[in-house]
Amino acid sequence: MKTLLLLIALAAPLFAGFDHSHALFTNILKNHVKGDGFDYAALHKDPDKLGAYLVDLSKVSQSEFKSWSEDQEMAYLINLYNAGTLKLIIDNYPLKSIKDIRSPWKKKAIKLFGADRSLDYVEHDLLRKNYSDPRIHFGVNCASIGCPALRNEAFQAANLDKQLDEQARKFLNDTSKNRVDNKRGVLYLSSIFDWFKGDFVKKSGSLEKFVAPYFGDSERKAIQSGRLKIKNTNYDWNLNK
Repeated sequence: MKTLLLLIALAAPLFAGFDHSHALFTNILKNHVKGDGFDYAALHKDPDKLGAYLVDLSKVSQSEFKSWSEDQEMAYLINLYNAGTLKLIIDNYPLKSIKDIRSPWKKKAIKLFGADRSLDYVEHDLLRKNYSDPRIHFGVNCASIGCPALRNEAFQAANLDKQLDEQARKFLNDTSKNRVDNKRGVLYLSSIFDWFKGDFVKKSGSLEKFVAPYFGDSERKAIQSGRLKIKNTNYDWNLNK
């Protein structure tokens, strides 16, 4: 009996399946996210947990992935993108900007379904192509001041809608990136809304209709009036350290 129980205990991890809580990544983020920035220097000195998490992600087969719910797939891919970006930065650290790395988004820097893939592949060929939720643009992080801040927790299927909505609301209420200027009649939006305009328009019909719900009452009314001209704020590519 004791032998049987021991064999069951040893075999349990083999049948446990993928950890959809992404607990290992949450541990990394809680220890290194500092406000809207990230402590790359500390992660550079102690990269083992990030490496282990990326190995866990790489073990997922395409057939296993396709058996998941849509929210499980999205959470997995967003976390993969963010973990891969962190790995790319610390592998080239120190640096002032992710753009100091040659073609950072096209480098085959991560392992996915048994193949070496790029961050561009995860974002454009999988996330944007297969899921009709433009809030992914507030979830993926490009290691820059101009992009939406990293959460201090991993994305999880059970909370994904809430997490993405919080990301969108926080980003759109960052007045250094997005704001309403009633005096000038301008709706200032991050360049993200220019680069991926089609994603937001496809979802809501217009940029104004997408962003309005995330603003306060007075700003929302001004946006919905249709009298504001949209201008893009400058995108800061400096490292979000």
